[in-house]
Amino acid sequence: MATRKLSLATIRRTVSALPGVEEGTSYGTPAWRHKGKLLARLHQDGRSIVLKVGNETRDHLLQADPDTFFITDHYIGYPMVLARLDRLSAADLKKLLQRAIATTVDKKRAMRP
Repeated sequence: MATRKLSLATIRRTVSALPGVEEGTSYGTPAWRHKGKLLARLHQDGRSIVLKVGNETRDHLLQADPDTFFITDHYIGYPMVLARLDRLSAADLKKLLQRAIATTVDKKRAMRP
């Protein structure tokens, strides 16, 4: 088994640097939310992380880097992608989470009268 590039400690450090993000759990694994909306969670396989990225970004990531990004049947139709921890960098994780936060904030602004 390959060693993980991203340990749970590194993920926590990366996520804690983002304003307004709180750690909790989802499906019994560590999870991170921004204003109550799920951004990411450690997958129960322990080798990947589930990220909310939006449908367009998900499709792009799946096509551009299928060795890193994938989905399971559970996530078909959802704006989520899984990333293998032994292939994802902390910098890429941070960018994806920042995009997820921005998407969530933009949706809330669009819903205001």
